[in-house]
Amino acid sequence: MPYLNADGVLPPELISEIQKYVQGALVYVPRQGNERLGWGRKNGTRAELDKRNDAIRAAKAHGRTIDQLADEYCLSADGIRKILYCARR
Repeated sequence: MPYLNADGVLPPELISEIQKYVQGALVYVPRQGNERLGWGRKNGTRAELDKRNDAIRAAKAHGRTIDQLADEYCLSADGIRKILYCARR
C-alpha cells in the first residue's frame, strides 16, 4: 500500500484538524467495514492457494496418496488432510 501526502489528497481544513492530534507521523486510515478485502485478495495470493488446493483435491481423487501429495507440494501430511477434508470456502 503506497503512502500518500496529505497535502495532495485532503482539504486544508481537514489537515489542520488532524494536526491537532498528530504531526509528522504516519497515520493509517482503514477502509470502511463493507469495503475491506479478504486476505490475499488484492495481490492474488488467495486465488493461487485456491488453485493449488483444487489441484491437490483433484490429484487425491485420481488416486494419489496423502504422502505423495505432501512430498509433491512440500506440505505436511496434516496440511494435506486439512485441505482435503475441510469444507471449501
